[in-house]
Amino acid sequence: MDLIASLQCADQPGIVHAMTSAVLNCGGNIIENQQFTDTTTNTFVMRTRFETSHGLEAAQTSLNDGLGKFSPALHIRPTAQKPRALVLVTKESHCLRDLMYLLELGELPIEIPLVISNREELKSLVESHGIPFLYLEVTAANKAAQEKVMLAKIAELKIDFVVLARYMQILSTDFCAAMPGKIINIHHSFLPGFKGAKPYHQAHDRGVKIIGATAHFVTADLDEGPIIEQDVAHVTHSATPEEMIALGRDIERRVLARAVKLFAEDRIFIVGHRTVVFA
Repeated sequence: MDLIASLQCADQPGIVHAMTSAVLNCGGNIIENQQFTDTTTNTFVMRTRFETSHGLEAAQTSLNDGLGKFSPALHIRPTAQKPRALVLVTKESHCLRDLMYLLELGELPIEIPLVISNREELKSLVESHGIPFLYLEVTAANKAAQEKVMLAKIAELKIDFVVLARYMQILSTDFCAAMPGKIINIHHSFLPGFKGAKPYHQAHDRGVKIIGATAHFVTADLDEGPIIEQDVAHVTHSATPEEMIALGRDIERRVLARAVKLFAEDRIFIVGHRTVVFA
């Protein structure tokens, strides 16, 4: 059985030795190992992929026993187990299209059991890929009830994380608190610059020479969550806001897809307000 173990704890001597010994004790062989110590917070993170003939339960017992003295946050799962994503969209389709395309190619190790939108424009697109689509109108009056339905769907469908593929609604503090570190958004600027609405217009007004996109975890503070992935493109003084938007679509879809894949492979660790990402 091929397994991935993700570990995070205070840095201290002996963690790597304890991990390798625990893997050996359950008949395991390490295939891949990455580790990092954040000296600012004294936080140690490690991702270990290994094979074992003893099965998941035996591996969990061995690693929990061998590493327990370090009081780690430890997660072990089969590599073949695909995380289940709820995708939220509004009317822009480019990020959603790319996720579904990569899913069909077998290049994105996730499952998408449902897409929810506050508009109906993308219903036929989603259903053409064999994915259920749920339209939930959002107004100031029904926002709390709408989010309650989404949380119920998350529980019902055993959703592991949420992807905002250009979902143009601000999630409530309560919703964010229900899925900490499990909501990924794509923002159409190179954060921390140009937060909020119409970032390309903001960028144009400032005469920037680089535009970008940022995938980040969602928190109660708008566009302030830990950054996962970013990319940029150069523009000149002649670029209009509309041209920036067109160029930005390609950046957005690539950045979001990379972030989703990194999350699905347990390669992201949140350390304070930053992330450690094992590429």
